[in-house]
Amino acid sequence: MLDPSIAAQLKRDDRGLVAAVVQQEGTGEVLMVGWMDDEALHRTLTTGRATYWSRSRQEYWVKGETSGHRQWVRSVALDCDGDTLLVTVDQEGAACHTGDRTCFEANVLLAPAVD
Repeated sequence: MLDPSIAAQLKRDDRGLVAAVVQQEGTGEVLMVGWMDDEALHRTLTTGRATYWSRSRQEYWVKGETSGHRQWVRSVALDCDGDTLLVTVDQEGAACHTGDRTCFEANVLLAPAVD
């Protein structure tokens, strides 16, 4: 069960979920965005393995449990509004289900200008 003092700080959507932005420890690279409910956050905090709620499959999944591309949790922070988590991890392999390092490599909409 999630610590009540943590649960009281969360602002969940209508499905009871909070967005979790996942960042690589050390580099700050944004790897992916997942969704957590109270139980997924509890599992993440107590096991050190990133656990999410799959909106499509309607079940919990531990990142890398089947792919081997594990996320070892280094820290979890809650934003000032209480509606987004920042999960800092040590990522093994690809973070994206497509096999890309991050979920943000394939569809760059605006790239920095080159001088």
